[in-house]
Amino acid sequence: MEFVDTPLHIAAVTGNNGFAMEMMNLKPSFTRKLNQDGFSPIHLALLSGKPEMVFDFLSIDENLVRLKGREGFTVAHYAARDVNVHLLSQFLDVCPDCIFDLTMRRQTALHIAAESKNFEAFKVMLEWIQKTFKDSRSTRIKILNLQDKDGNTVLHLAASNNQPQVLFPFFLD
Repeated sequence: MEFVDTPLHIAAVTGNNGFAMEMMNLKPSFTRKLNQDGFSPIHLALLSGKPEMVFDFLSIDENLVRLKGREGFTVAHYAARDVNVHLLSQFLDVCPDCIFDLTMRRQTALHIAAESKNFEAFKVMLEWIQKTFKDSRSTRIKILNLQDKDGNTVLHLAASNNQPQVLFPFFLD
């Protein structure tokens, strides 16, 4: 069976950090395995409310931020959806390219935040984009103009959800 819970998946859910770190050391391939529900150990640690374990995983492999699970969601997508702005900020700082990661519906974490009406997460990402790409207006515009599978940009989603607080920062530069 290819899709099973490994001992690392179980450790991630239960919060057994010591065991998880030893498993990552002994069997690094387990860190990227998806279980039958489409979740990797880092996804499970995040969704189980174990932020310290998420940070431990990232201390071993920063690229786990970009690991896609069910429906192409990364941990940054989940953090944007669930308004976990502290983790979201950390993900962006550890792996800036995760801002470009797309789900199966071609949504970025910005799309997820706008669709979920999570202004706080949206604001954190927008401020991060403005700070990180302050010298590259074209990159900022590229991120904000990415379209999901239905052709919606973040601006479209915010407008359709009647979120004026999300729309206002678009007009600042």
